[in-house]
Amino acid sequence: MTDSRKATQEDLGVIERQLGRTPRDVHAISYRCPCGNAAVVETPPRLSNGEPFPTFYYATCPRLTAAISTLETTGLMGEMNERLATDPVLAGEYAAAHDDYIACRSALGIEVPEVENISAGGMPDRVKCLHSLVAHSLSVGEGINPLGDEALAKLPEWWKSQPCE
Repeated sequence: MTDSRKATQEDLGVIERQLGRTPRDVHAISYRCPCGNAAVVETPPRLSNGEPFPTFYYATCPRLTAAISTLETTGLMGEMNERLATDPVLAGEYAAAHDDYIACRSALGIEVPEVENISAGGMPDRVKCLHSLVAHSLSVGEGINPLGDEALAKLPEWWKSQPCE
């Protein structure tokens, strides 16, 4: 893990202020906003309290999550679901994004049967949470999750007015 991905005590303090609670089992910072603060964290598939947790990429930045929440109210998820049902190329790319998500989480080497082959955001068959899809796209980069990339492109530059904290 590179130093920029390792969560420092300062990062954990920022994340706690972002979430309004103590962060749970942060494995790494998978995306930093241009302001430098953590915006997406990686969380292991089993929390230290024993609870299974399939959401590997978790958006923490309140400005980012607010922008995504606003986007979710536009009907975009319904439109994406309609396209998934009728566009086999998109459906295949989205299924590959699901596989990528599972592979990245599995790379931690933590076996959790309760979440085996469960990713996030509705993958691989539907769209039910843009937060998870955008967090995935931000973490792995463009070209892996087509619907996460699409949602990300529709977001305003949430970090512009002030740091993400």
